[in-house]
Formats: sequence, structure tokens, C-alpha cells
Amino acid sequence: MSGIPARTADPRTSAEVVCLGESMVTFLPSRPGRLADVPSFGRAVGGAESNVACALAGAGHRVAWVSRVGADGFGDHLVETVTGYGVDTSAVRRDPARPTGIYFRTATDRATDVHEVAYYRAGSAASAMSPDNVPYEALPTTRILHLSGITAALSAGCLALLHELTAHRPDRPLVSFDVNHRPGLWRDAATGPGVLLELARRCDLVFVGEDEAEAAWGVEGGAEAIRAALPEPGTLVVKRGSEGATVFSSSTDAVTTVPALRVDVVAPVGAGDAFAAGFLSATLRDLPLRDRVRHGHLMAAAVLTVPGDFTDPPPRARADALAALDDAAWGRLRLGPGWTGDDQEVRTT
Repeated sequence: MSGIPARTADPRTSAEVVCLGESMVTFLPSRPGRLADVPSFGRAVGGAESNVACALAGAGHRVAWVSRVGADGFGDHLVETVTGYGVDTSAVRRDPARPTGIYFRTATDRATDVHEVAYYRAGSAASAMSPDNVPYEALPTTRILHLSGITAALSAGCLALLHELTAHRPDRPLVSFDVNHRPGLWRDAATGPGVLLELARRCDLVFVGEDEAEAAWGVEGGAEAIRAALPEPGTLVVKRGSEGATVFSSSTDAVTTVPALRVDVVAPVGAGDAFAAGFLSATLRDLPLRDRVRHGHLMAAAVLTVPGDFTDPPPRARADALAALDDAAWGRLRLGPGWTGDDQEVRTT
């Protein structure tokens, strides 16, 4: 069973998933090197929650993105781009007094210390989100509400909004939460871990990396120790990097571990958001836990094999066929650039 609460909304008009959070205009370098040396940048969009929304829409789901952007050209670009992926952006509000956030990054690995990222998001339109201007009652009706810890770090108002959205109420949808611990975003880095732990305990489905649980909460000992620190969520997904992912389910008392795929990585960015989208897509379809994790791995592999932070997910039929492989065949898969195309042969080893 999916564990998603029954909803009375018209399925033809409501969203299956609502993703709430900041998206920014991203400037990607034209060549590797220090920001000081890069002569030009290409424009894209970036944001954990909008990445998840776009991936889910690409997988055929009805998705809405809720946020605030500036009444500026960058805000126009964000809304038009996310809308172009098939996401409902009607609940995105324009702020005439605050700008849309932007950031620049180098072409090297953001997952390590070999990178530079320059954020210009302080005082952004999204950082002004609060229960006053994004009331729970005004959110599109949905089966799943997806949030992340990034929003909690943006401002006191954003944190208050997350407390409001994760409060238990009779009509609450399934609340999905990606911890996304980003120490550099918190004005007081010492308070961030405790806030994220509290929020995670209020949610139904939580995604957290084994490494970030250790960095944020000092939890060592692997997935079982993380579950002991987070017993409340009905579903806890512990991402373990190249080792795969382990899922704990309260409804079945099941513990499911699924190995990661072998991937020829082009750029190690955006994989966490894609994994969440794949898992949520399979959850909406009420697939078994093993297949939910496999769909997460497959969507992550699609992003890892392209240069940018986001790409179209694999066609559903292709992903379903790969997710249904027996364990031995799954373990032999090796995915590289272009693997998502229907006419591309998937390699095995």
C-alpha cells in the first residue's frame, strides 16, 4: 500500500504532487576554471523542489510548484521554464519589492570541495515566504506535498511556513521531506541540524543521506542508527551513495535495501532531486518498495549522465522494464550518456 491519504478532490483538476520551495536562475560556466577566469556563462534554472516537480511532470504526473519570484526578467524566465516542463505554476506569486535569486557555479564537482558557488539569494522573493503569504488553505489540493530543508534555512518566515505545512491535521496529504542539509545557508549553522531533525520527525516520508545524517546529527552506524534517530516517519529512505539506498516502512515493518546502479557519470549534480522524483512517482503508482527505490536510482542515473542539473526522465515503459529485472540482471546494468532513449541499448557487465 502507498500510505497516501485518500483525497476527495477532482482527480482531473487537482495536483498529484505539490512541490514548494525556492528556485533560482543558475549561471553555468562556458569552460572549467575559477569563477574569476570564466569569460561567459549560460543560463539555466536550479532549485531542489522545482527539479522534483519538473521530473515528476516529465514522468506523466500532475504537479504544481508553489513559490515566490521577483517581478523581474529572471522571475519570468523561471516561471516560463518550469511551466514549459508541464508543471502548474499558477500558485507562484510575483513580488515587486524583492528580486529573484540567482547563483553562479564553476564547472567542477559541487559534491566535493573542488568547486565554487556564488549565491545572490539574500532578500530574495522566495525568502519572504511565510504562513501569511503562502497559507496552507491556498495550496493546490494534492496527494503528496514535497518540501526540503533548504526552505527552512532561508528565513524565519520560511521556517514558520514549514512548521505550518508539517503540522498534523485531518486533511493533511502525505508530507515528503528531503533533509537537504546545507550548512552554508543557515545564519546560525549550529541551529540548522536540530531544526531539520524536528521537521523530519513531523513528516510521513523522509529522504536523508547517510553522510549528511552523520554531518548534521552525528549519527554513525549506518541506516539502522538513522532509523533509531528518526522513528516517526512512516517511510524513511536512507541514501547510501554508491552502496544504494535502504528504506524503512512502518506500515509493513519492512527494511528494503536496493543496490545502486553503475553509472558513467558526466556531472554529479541534481541526482538527489531526481532520486526523490523517481521514488515519489513509483509511490503514486503504489509500486513495491524495491521498485520505488529502483525508479529513484533510474531517474538519478538519467541526471548523472548529462552535463546539467536536470534532464527529462526515462520513458515510463523503459524504466518499468529495467526496474522489473531480477537482482542479477539489475546488478549487471551499466548506464551511460544517452541510455534513456528508446533506441539506445543498455549495457551490462
